[in-house]
Formats: sequence, C-alpha cells, structure tokens
Amino acid sequence: MADQYTFTDPTTQYRTEGFPEQQQDGTGLDEDLQVTADHGEQTYRGTGRLTGRKALVTGADSGIGRAAAIAFAREGADVVLNHLPEEQADAEDVAALVEAAGQKAVLAPADLSDETAARALVHTTLDALGGIDIIANVAGKQVYVDDLADVTTAQFDATFKVNVYAMFWIIQEALPHLPAGATIINTSSIQAYQPSPGLVDYATTKAAINTMSKALAQQLAPKGIRVNVVAPGPFWTPLQASGGQPTDALPEFGSETPMGRAGQPAELGPVYVFLASQESSYVTGETLNVNGGMPTP
Repeated sequence: MADQYTFTDPTTQYRTEGFPEQQQDGTGLDEDLQVTADHGEQTYRGTGRLTGRKALVTGADSGIGRAAAIAFAREGADVVLNHLPEEQADAEDVAALVEAAGQKAVLAPADLSDETAARALVHTTLDALGGIDIIANVAGKQVYVDDLADVTTAQFDATFKVNVYAMFWIIQEALPHLPAGATIINTSSIQAYQPSPGLVDYATTKAAINTMSKALAQQLAPKGIRVNVVAPGPFWTPLQASGGQPTDALPEFGSETPMGRAGQPAELGPVYVFLASQESSYVTGETLNVNGGMPTP
C-alpha cells in the first residue's frame, strides 16, 4: 500500500470484499483478527508536524487509537498509550512502533469505566512526558443487541462510562495542565447521525460526545485550547469482531457506503494529526466526518 501522499483511487485503495465471519471474546485483539487491520504501520509518513508534542491516546492498542498513536509518533510526538490490561500484547506492538519512530512510548493499562483509573492517566502522562498538550479520546465500547429488552442496565452503564464519562473525567483532570495551543480530539461516529437499531446505547453516547465537545469548545476557545471531534463511519477494527457487529454482517461490513467498502484505521491517522497540529489552528467545535460518503447533517 502506498503512503498517504500517493495518488490512488479511494474506492479500491483497501479491501472491498468484506470480512470473514468471526467472533472474539472480550474487547478483541488485532493480532487475532482474520484479515488484520491496516493502521499505517507500513505506510504512514510523517513530516514533523507534531515535533515536541506530548500526547495521551486512549484505546491506543488497536484500531483507530493505534493509527492515531502511530501517526502522532511519526510526526514527532511522544505518546502515552492507554489500553485495557488484557490488550497488553497489541499495546506492546504499538509501543515498539512509536519507539522505532524515535519517540517515547509509555504503556498505561487502565479500565476507563473506573473514574480513578481514568483520571490517573493524566498524571501518568504528566509524570512520564513532562506535560500534556494533545488528548485523543478514542477508546469506545460497542455491543450490538437486536432487542432493547435484552440491553442490561450493566451494559448501558458501562457503555456510557467508557464512551462519555471517561472523556469527561480525563478532560476535567487535564484542564489545569493544558497550555494554550493544546488540542482535545474526541471520537464520535456515523452512529450519532444514522443510528443502527441494534446499537441504541452506543449511538446515544456518540451523539452525546458531539454535543459535549461543541459546548466545551466554546468554553475553552478563549483559553487557546481547541476541542474537535472525529466521526468515523464503518471502520475495520477488533471492535467489530468482538460483539460490535453481528457475526453474519461482517462479510458485508462497509458495503453500504457510497465507496462500497469499509474504512481502514490508516485512513484516520492523518485526520487526528490535522486536528492535533497547528494547521487546524482556527478549527474548534468541529465534527469531521470520515465515513466513505455517508451523508450527515
């Protein structure tokens, strides 16, 4: 695969034939995917756009978080890599890629549904990197359930804690330490605009992320701190194979987009870099939709 600067037909740039039916327990590992995702490991080429920056990335072990971490490092940022303890193997792979780019990588296992653990990530970053000026809240919980009657209170609560509460806890804890020029990037979804019937709780959290981010952007703009959102469409990650989608839907996953295919995390790395870099200095309160052409308001 060519790097992000090479002229290419986007409809055929990545896999177009869907994905094999498969099921992983728990949150899933990239190394266990049948057809692994592309995070830009072999292709992302940095140009020094984040030199000297200090980043915290949640969900950095696989999927979109891994792509953001790789891109940040290759642009010159040191990175704290948050992951669940059971995702250690994937996280170590990402740390090796960050270090190969000449940057500092810090593994930070934590369950984001726990307030104390989520807030502690900020202090891990401050202690390990000497500051914090990029926060990329990427980690998410998504479990597909056909019937609302089968969504337990425990699942509903956990989805909100990981997707919304953790974002609130981390940002609130970090605010006293963020300098003017810092950027916060939250992660919503096409589900905020076109919710699937089996993702009621997940879709609701993604709409909440959009709204909270737009309010916070207005509050923090006078302080020189920008807040933006990335809203991906269907992207191939372990989340999809570990309960995020019905198993029998995976062969057609992404085919509903105008481009006719699912996205790969590598296609999101440059988006997070843009919002983290000074190139987007006049962009705040924005939701950048990356969804293969699916219309959004």
